Amino acid sequence: MLTYFLLIVGLVILIIGGDILVRGAVSIAEQFSISPLIIGLTIVSLGTSAPELFISVQAALAGSGGLAIGNVVGSNIANVLLVLGLPALIASQCVKEDGIGRNILVMLGITVVFMSMMATGSMGFFFGVVLVALLLLFLWDQYKSSLKSKEIPDYHDEVGEGPSSLKIAALFLLIGIIMLPFGAQITVDNAHIIALNWGLSDEIIGLTVIAIGTSLPELAASLMAVIRGNSNLAIGNVVGSNIFNIAAIMGITLIITPVAVGEHIIHLDMWIMFGVSLLLGAIAYFNDAITRWMGLVMLGLYTSYIALAFMN
Repeated sequence: MLTYFLLIVGLVILIIGGDILVRGAVSIAEQFSISPLIIGLTIVSLGTSAPELFISVQAALAGSGGLAIGNVVGSNIANVLLVLGLPALIASQCVKEDGIGRNILVMLGITVVFMSMMATGSMGFFFGVVLVALLLLFLWDQYKSSLKSKEIPDYHDEVGEGPSSLKIAALFLLIGIIMLPFGAQITVDNAHIIALNWGLSDEIIGLTVIAIGTSLPELAASLMAVIRGNSNLAIGNVVGSNIFNIAAIMGITLIITPVAVGEHIIHLDMWIMFGVSLLLGAIAYFNDAITRWMGLVMLGLYTSYIALAFMN
């Protein structure tokens, strides 16, 4: 029981540490008069992916490459089916956000590139450079598009308010930087022990338990967006998160250390990731909103996927 408790503790430390890090970084950036557009595109987007990044890097360095890849693939699956499906039970979610179709195409393109890399069975430094380069291109495109629209979304809807004092903001940043690797170490160590105890591979734990845990901030943000009546915020967050999971998290991880890809992910999970990405694209193209019955179907699909992962 201690192992399961420590796994939860590790995930909580990661989530809190990531939140503190982002609040501190955003506050410092604001006080140095950095453009809100730049803050939203870089600091907020990269900062909210910090828990997944630290887990993937820590897992890869510890020799648990399956957990690192499983975390990314599983998070992308959970983001679509769980993070969008569950809030839809509360209220229908608008999918006609400006520019969302373009970003979904980017997500699908990066997903296909990532799948071709995984199909080789081993990913290393060069693949990481390619993914980070795609991330930079995406950020540049978002920056140019935002300048044209002259509409800058309020990133405080996603991260909340940071401290007003520069010293406190710096302290927030320092605490977040300390908490994230500490939480990642606890999470990876205990996830590996649980995998051994259950007779499962690290990648299955990454695809399920870790992926759900690191998707909790996105789920909470989507639920709050729906409750506040800002339902079109959810789909944009999910698409952006899926792009960052692949391009930033996997890209940076591969630059630091190579990762081997398990047969389970090559033959099954990456195709499910692609399938749910296509599903999201179809929903956005053919519908104005994700309705309650669609949410039920998406949750049913996710439950089936989790069951299938453990049975295999």
